[in-house]
Amino acid sequence: MTTTPARRPFYTTLYFRVLVGLTAGILLGLLAPHTGEAMKPFADGFIRLIRMLIAPVIFLTIVLGIAGAGDLRRLGRVGFKAILYFEIVSTLALGIGMVVANVIQPGRGLNINPATLSTAGIAQYTTASAHLSVPDFLLNILPDSFVGAFTQGEILQILFLAILSGIALNMLDLPEQHSRITSALQTLSKWFFRLVALVMEFAPIGAFGAMAFTVGHSGVAILLKLLNLLLCVYLTSFAFVFIVLGTICWRNGISLWRLLVYLRGELLLVLATSSSESALPRLIEKMEALGCSKAVTGLVIPAGYSFNLDGTSIYLTIAALFIAQATNVHLTLGQQIFILAILMLNSKGAATVTGGGFITLAATLASVGTIPVAGIGLILGVDRFMSEMRSLTNMVGNSVATIVVARWEGQFDESQAQKLLSLK
Repeated sequence: MTTTPARRPFYTTLYFRVLVGLTAGILLGLLAPHTGEAMKPFADGFIRLIRMLIAPVIFLTIVLGIAGAGDLRRLGRVGFKAILYFEIVSTLALGIGMVVANVIQPGRGLNINPATLSTAGIAQYTTASAHLSVPDFLLNILPDSFVGAFTQGEILQILFLAILSGIALNMLDLPEQHSRITSALQTLSKWFFRLVALVMEFAPIGAFGAMAFTVGHSGVAILLKLLNLLLCVYLTSFAFVFIVLGTICWRNGISLWRLLVYLRGELLLVLATSSSESALPRLIEKMEALGCSKAVTGLVIPAGYSFNLDGTSIYLTIAALFIAQATNVHLTLGQQIFILAILMLNSKGAATVTGGGFITLAATLASVGTIPVAGIGLILGVDRFMSEMRSLTNMVGNSVATIVVARWEGQFDESQAQKLLSLK
């Protein structure tokens, strides 16, 4: 358990520096769009730095958590409860998205003829969606080699290897060897988290590059054209976080607002980079500091990045129905429920694929057959702005899930959490 750090002047915090970088990026994108677009390598470089650390951080956290968990049956219970929670909450998010899209109808009135839609910009997503299937998803969990999982950066493969390695270490009958291996892994873990802290110093530069490129590339004109869709996704995500997740937090004795303030640095980083992966190492560290056990945190957060995608679920249902409304495709309630069921399955298969949201959407529209797949080109221009909100919602959802599962298992230090949150 880590101790609470001493307070520092606000202007010296990483949070403030990221905020400055984000603001500077927005201004550059507005005032000099072409120069703003040229800043993209700064954002890409920072995300690469973070991604190179994700695999070892997840692996070490899970292995040490399982090795020190004791009873393996209890560990299996943690995994089952986590998956159960993920499915209930993410399905609820899909349903909420469907209801909101039907009430607001953001695509109504666009009257776009499907025959006029171009598929030039979406070929990579429609091609990838053809390979999105349950067998492919299950086979993708199994790495080609032990090292291959780390070089490819596949979270599910790393999760699989870490669970196997942790179980093997837990079952080791020789206490002396168990202690030596555990001690070595703990030292490695501290080293990698120190690397994370070092890399995070470049976060303001990454935030600057990401926002300068986004604003410079897309501008504000396209936002005005698709403002209804953006508002629909943003308002629904806000409502889900503060009503659904807020209620879950309240039932578990935690203030959602204080939790958000506690995670403000990570949330701002996700907002700037549109990638929840950028905050994953720090999120693991902060949830452990909050009072969630290493075993629960190490399992729930990495698994949640593949199975507990609340923000992505909201986005997918609204986007699918937006395309149907924009192209004047009438869907019955039964057809909408069928779309929801397909999305629930497909979203798991594309969880760790680059452009996974678009691939899932393309695969679902192809499965349904009634909505033109080319329609995803309508939202390609503003996907970056929606990506920010769905990444934020995903991260908050996984934070809440970690607390809930830890409390269910009696592995949550409530006094530590209240003490830490009361300082925020």
